[in-house]
Amino acid sequence: MALSRLEKLQVWLFKAVMGFFHMLFHLSCPRRSHLSGMKLPPVTNPLLLVSATELARRIRRKEVSSVEVVQAYIDRIQEVNPLLNAVVKDRFGSALQEAAQVDKLIEEETGGEEVLEDRLPLLGVPLSVKESFALQGMPFTTGLLSRRGVVAMVDTPLVDLLKRAGAIPLGVTNTSELCMWLESNNHLYGTTNNPYNLERIPGGSSGGEGSILGAAGAVIGVGSDMGGSIRIPCFFNGIFGHKTTPGVVSSENQYPPASGRQGEYLSCGPMCRYAEDLLPMLKIMAGPKINMLSLNTKVDLKKLRFFTVPHDGGSPFTYPVSKELVDVQRKVVERLEADLGVKVQEVRFHELHYGFPIWDTYMGLPDEEGNPPTPFCELMGEPGRPVWPLWELLKKMMGKSEHTMAAVGLALTEKIRGSKPSPFIIQQKEKLQKEVEALLGNDAVFLYPSHPRVAPKHNHPLLRPFDFAYTGIISILGLPVTQCPLGLGEEGLPLGVQVIAGKLQDHLTLAVALYLEKAFGGWRDPGAH
Repeated sequence: MALSRLEKLQVWLFKAVMGFFHMLFHLSCPRRSHLSGMKLPPVTNPLLLVSATELARRIRRKEVSSVEVVQAYIDRIQEVNPLLNAVVKDRFGSALQEAAQVDKLIEEETGGEEVLEDRLPLLGVPLSVKESFALQGMPFTTGLLSRRGVVAMVDTPLVDLLKRAGAIPLGVTNTSELCMWLESNNHLYGTTNNPYNLERIPGGSSGGEGSILGAAGAVIGVGSDMGGSIRIPCFFNGIFGHKTTPGVVSSENQYPPASGRQGEYLSCGPMCRYAEDLLPMLKIMAGPKINMLSLNTKVDLKKLRFFTVPHDGGSPFTYPVSKELVDVQRKVVERLEADLGVKVQEVRFHELHYGFPIWDTYMGLPDEEGNPPTPFCELMGEPGRPVWPLWELLKKMMGKSEHTMAAVGLALTEKIRGSKPSPFIIQQKEKLQKEVEALLGNDAVFLYPSHPRVAPKHNHPLLRPFDFAYTGIISILGLPVTQCPLGLGEEGLPLGVQVIAGKLQDHLTLAVALYLEKAFGGWRDPGAH
């Protein structure tokens, strides 16, 4: 049994609609030629080339002040943000005041460095925050024009935990409209650019975070992920990110809230330039649920079982994985085998063929009480009435819509989604879940491409709307994933891979990330290449 004719028609219609929007965009919008040939300046301040863990250590030891560190990052943001449009609202004045208070606290501390490290592990370290997370006193719009002026009254729990650990927020970063597209573009804040090539996208929905982190305008940040919104920006911007096992890190007080069964697949986690920051950040962000994970367990990589899945088997929904990404994943396999003495086994899962329809089906399922997800057209109309997708399309053609092409397209395709889930697709997901969980157990990881291509040019995802299935399917399986950079490719754009483990085995992928950073060099300064 395979996809029904109706389901194939829905796929065809979605591709046709998004391709039409892509054509409309190029006909109606100005070229971005002013960015051609421009590049970021290289990092010159050595404080920007140190992990958050090391910065916190130096601050505690009074080798550098928090004010100096925060000012260094403010200077870098002011240097690169005019080119990137990643930070959409800053709080530099407040951050410097908080940094001065940190320095005063350290001067007055009598318990020693160990006391500070235990109580405030990120004391004095700057932090960037995705705008869809509530950060008290900052915009909380998710790029929706109708929410212009909405300000967060409290901090989302994970931000509160990081602040209590001593981190100092510098500002909030751009997202895709309502966090439902892989390009961070909206009519409230505009378009965010990739630091390695300003004519390329930084991914989404945590694209502002990925962009400013990749540009060395931040050292640590936070993202949310329901289809790849941490992993795709981390891949495109050459940084590390971790999609936590769902249910560990709180996803409360972010917009839009999950509905239907979406909460089962939504994960929040750290994004950073240095792999050693992933584990301490996750320990903080997990809060009261930290004991669900084995984050203090020492991992012997030589005792792990390793697998590699090179692609989705040629799915009709996604483009083939590029040769340079196939090659770099093969190089990871070769390094693992040479360095660790392990055997990396190649495996295939036929069900990955249906990655996109599985993701799409499960995102539309009702919760246990029968409540369906909030329709996208309702979210677009907040706080008023739902938008009419066809009317919005007409307005878009006239240049009068307040919404992006991608958002209008998603609202339209939502209307043609079948009212009942396909039994075949449900069967494929359940079979895949059993196969993957049986393979991984609690002592294995597998490698899987993050995306079929390196960061595409602006608006090109409209022609390849299903490529996020490489990350989306892992979200539906509820597995922890660490996105790892693997150097730069032929065009000077970041390469990378997903490292995936069994549920609640987050410590395994974090350990592999540390190894891959040493083996492949980790983050690269985009201004130096």
